[in-house]
Amino acid sequence: MRYERFVALGDSCTEGLDDPYPGRQQYRGWADLVAGRLAHDEPGLRYANLGVRGRRLDQIIVEQIPTAIDLKPDLVALFGGGNDLMTRACNSDVVATRVRAAVRLLSDAAPTVVVFTLSDVSSRMPVARRMRDRIEALNDAIREAADTYGAVLVDLWPDEAAQDLRYFGPDRLHLGEHGHRRVAAHMLRRLDVPCEESWLAPLPGEPDEPGLLAHARWVWGWVLPVARTRFTNYLTGRSSGDGYVPKRPDLLPVLDDERRPWQTIPGSA
Repeated sequence: MRYERFVALGDSCTEGLDDPYPGRQQYRGWADLVAGRLAHDEPGLRYANLGVRGRRLDQIIVEQIPTAIDLKPDLVALFGGGNDLMTRACNSDVVATRVRAAVRLLSDAAPTVVVFTLSDVSSRMPVARRMRDRIEALNDAIREAADTYGAVLVDLWPDEAAQDLRYFGPDRLHLGEHGHRRVAAHMLRRLDVPCEESWLAPLPGEPDEPGLLAHARWVWGWVLPVARTRFTNYLTGRSSGDGYVPKRPDLLPVLDDERRPWQTIPGSA
């Protein structure tokens, strides 16, 4: 199936952190990669990316979904929920209700809706092991909503690449270049669109195995500053995404350099 109006919603992962475009002051990410591949088959494709870092599902429902509905997409992809799990007041039942509401609204608005489970962040971030129960509860809610409303599910939980830090940015939380390419390939496969097989192949060599010193540097350089920021935001009611706006709020044609990774994909038109 070819798509003409693709809208991506979500948080920092949808925005594209930590996958910068070469030579451009902007992040790329899995959604741009998917759009580039779809545009290779459908040159008239228009694409909007409403993702903003730090956004929770309740914010996505209020800020992004109405805009997405107005854009009348034939394909919508939602990657979100991770920020809900990191709040002090996280309640799995509340998060599940938000998931159902978001997927229901999008399913009423678009013929094809794609949702994603989260990988096991606790397995690669020892200090975050307490997050595992929250992630599993979120993923169960996403699976249930996808089944109820007929959404396409991209299940990232069983992907063994989550154990390899080379797929992630320096904070070990956001996807890096390899991680975004892998997620894009997973989504395209679920849509039965040919994709770059190498993006799903294991990276060459052995996965990184950080030692105690590397863990200490990571905690000092990333974990503690994030914890301080989140605590301050909790006290002030602010969000890490305050002041940021969607990088691509309107449906626009896909640029040439956004199509380039897909120029030689076997089976593409």
